[in-house]
Amino acid sequence: MRLRTSRRVDGAAGEPQVALSRLQPAGPVMSAYDPSNVFAKILRGELPSHTVYEDADTIAIMDIMPRADGHVLVVPKTACRNVFDAPPEALTSVALSVQTLARAVKSAFNADGVTIQQFNEAAGGQVVFHLHVHVMPRFDGVALRPHTGAMEKPDVLAAHAEKIRAALKNP
Repeated sequence: MRLRTSRRVDGAAGEPQVALSRLQPAGPVMSAYDPSNVFAKILRGELPSHTVYEDADTIAIMDIMPRADGHVLVVPKTACRNVFDAPPEALTSVALSVQTLARAVKSAFNADGVTIQQFNEAAGGQVVFHLHVHVMPRFDGVALRPHTGAMEKPDVLAAHAEKIRAALKNP
């Protein structure tokens, strides 16, 4: 939530000071976290996923609608909608896991680079309202596939997951 302050002039030098007693919301308050989102269900074991990495704070899974071969999602285990309500320690854990997965997908797919994307709120392109980061191997001159909503075949996702797991074992 952003806060708007009213200002008043105080002091001998006439410096503006914030009247803390008059803080008020500056915009709409975000919706509450919805525990029925797809990532919360995956974290609870209610939905299957192709998990490639897991630590105490994050999980990395194959995107079922990948924009590139090897497209993974890094998801915090903390219940947070996006960067606006994520605690700092969750963001730190996500960033460290993103770095680990970026190295692994680049190696596993012999990629030229990696694209990392993260969306916040509907206007920012967020579709699933649980913080997550897209990590996609990239190749010179090859565009990302459009997001059509088409699901990848489970055997293809399993094969890509195995390549990434192998790269994680041999960094």
